[in-house]
Amino acid sequence: MKPVVQAQALTKAFGDFIAVDQVSFTVTEGEIVGYLGPNGSGKTTTIRMLIGLLLPTAGSSQVLGYDSVRQSEQIRQRIGYMSQKFALYDELTVEENLTFYAGVYGMHNRNSLSDVLERVGLKRFHKERVSELSTGWRQRLALATAIVHGPQLLILDEPTSGVDPIARRTFWDLIYELVDEGVTAFVTTHYMDEAEYCHRVGIMREARLLAMDTPARLKTDALPGCTWDVYTDSLLPGLNVLENISCVTRAGLAGDHLRAITPSRGDGKLIRKAMKSAGFKRTRVEIAEPTLEDVFLALVR
Repeated sequence: MKPVVQAQALTKAFGDFIAVDQVSFTVTEGEIVGYLGPNGSGKTTTIRMLIGLLLPTAGSSQVLGYDSVRQSEQIRQRIGYMSQKFALYDELTVEENLTFYAGVYGMHNRNSLSDVLERVGLKRFHKERVSELSTGWRQRLALATAIVHGPQLLILDEPTSGVDPIARRTFWDLIYELVDEGVTAFVTTHYMDEAEYCHRVGIMREARLLAMDTPARLKTDALPGCTWDVYTDSLLPGLNVLENISCVTRAGLAGDHLRAITPSRGDGKLIRKAMKSAGFKRTRVEIAEPTLEDVFLALVR
């Protein structure tokens, strides 16, 4: 497949602070690549270097075949970029905002603008002022301004931050529709569940890219051992016991139960025995499907 984004040892330092450290990866045509990590891990700084808004301290990158430093203008004409913060005008209506951004790209066909509003579900709100929209609808408008010119690549920086789960699911449905039409998507997020929607996932932590692969391979290769769901009556006291079992490499809360990582499948019996010996007679231990959160915690430790 044709490479759309290529980063080679991309590095950014602000004085003594390293924001992005020797990051290398490739995004190929038609992919949805998720860039996962907590706030401050270097995701946004990476994006800003890719599209030429920040000069790298070291390394290089190419987007759609153009050099990010020398040909940033050509890149910005061909991508759709949705930043973390709303780049919308509150005093203008939905339609006026979209018209403005379309004009930046030399687009003045009102039927095309209407089609974009229809696609993101905003047509009935076209006369609403942006200041009156909820966060979810503002995010949809921000996406509309990013796709209005038909970009080859979408770069979305935490597009669903602050949005309710139903709106997040709808947003990802829109991303899938666009990718089905030939668009490539590079999406940053700190929601672990959203990373499951991506073809490949890169995991960032403290300026470093720790791993990048498909969700399935990350769970197989980056997470050694087995994952267990441990059900018991008292969670916090049970967690204290679980953390001190010799075979448990990591333990934590997982909703209404506990979760543990161990080296092998035979460790389930050891967990049951240790929990019962500690007085937790009604403990149930089941092998579990690992999540990307498990992978992330394993990598950062």
